[in-house]
Amino acid sequence: MEKRDYYDVLGVARDADEKALKSAYRKLAMKYHPDRNPGDAEAEARFKDVSEAYDTLKDGQKRAAYDRFGHAAFENGGFSAQGGHPGDFASAMSDIFDEFFGMGGGGRRSAGRDRGADLRYNLEISLEEAFTGKSVEIEVPTSVSCESCSGSGAKPGSAPVTCRTCGGSGRVRASQGFFTLERACAACQGRGQVISDPCEDCGGNGRKTVNRTLSVNIPAGIEDGTRIRLGGEGEAGVRGGPSGDLYIFLSIRPHAFFQRDGADLYSRVPISMTTAALGGQIEVPTLSGDTARVKIPEGTQTGKQFRLRGKGMPVMRSQQFGDIYIQVTVETPANLTKRQRELLAEFEQESSGATHPESHGFFSKVKDFLDNLSG
Repeated sequence: MEKRDYYDVLGVARDADEKALKSAYRKLAMKYHPDRNPGDAEAEARFKDVSEAYDTLKDGQKRAAYDRFGHAAFENGGFSAQGGHPGDFASAMSDIFDEFFGMGGGGRRSAGRDRGADLRYNLEISLEEAFTGKSVEIEVPTSVSCESCSGSGAKPGSAPVTCRTCGGSGRVRASQGFFTLERACAACQGRGQVISDPCEDCGGNGRKTVNRTLSVNIPAGIEDGTRIRLGGEGEAGVRGGPSGDLYIFLSIRPHAFFQRDGADLYSRVPISMTTAALGGQIEVPTLSGDTARVKIPEGTQTGKQFRLRGKGMPVMRSQQFGDIYIQVTVETPANLTKRQRELLAEFEQESSGATHPESHGFFSKVKDFLDNLSG
């Protein structure tokens, strides 16, 4: 397959300066980096193309050769000018990834002390618990540092030794045509050290899996989807490395009466036809455990909303509370007795447009509409 023009790969003009080249490479490298596109072969290929193009164009001599001869300048053994060596793929990335990913030194690990993995725990609570706040104990399976070897992985009385394959750097290099590729050392898995006499308790891992019980404080007013971070409560680091973090993802169970929107609560309450027509009072529950009275005025229609100030959810880490909004729905009587039917029939006979202004007005408009159509 014919290689794309390096300037097209980076999306820059042929007279682009060093700053423009670096800016274009930075954006594309961030976009196509394998860590951000796991399992995406196309993104990985684009990432390699972008790195190759930048590695060539950032070097004045290589760029001059490329501008004159194109890709042919690097075929048959690659480019070498005045004793120069082929471009190092790792060095092409280091300018950017040291800044964005903290990979210092081409991603070398320090003395084999890798940071432990972060853990996720899903925690579900009720709306009442979110209202009052609480302390919850959770049990998390995780890796902890082995006490016998203090996390080193080596048998007590011994210690890890420097890897002979990589000389303790954790990285090995191999030349492949134009590129010099740097990979993690297979002998020590990139740690720079090997264990000749492993700890019997942890098998040389420096960690053991146990169930830990942790106490988590849930503040009053916490919202669905909140993420709580417990620093250092994740998996133990490899061979004495720092521990990862534990992230608790909180969800709130649906409530029987209320729907939540921030600090406000919403509830639909059915009322009888007579209460809606004559007026009255209803009692509604609140999350504090008591009830609140709502006055229903005469002639209340379905959809009418009433506001209970300060009866909603607490605003986290403040003294403020949201409101409760009650929306009433007028219930049509069902399963009527003979006497109830008679009473309703009498009521209908006594009714007029004044008692049913909305329906009377609607059907009057319908009649006018049909009359105009018949013209």
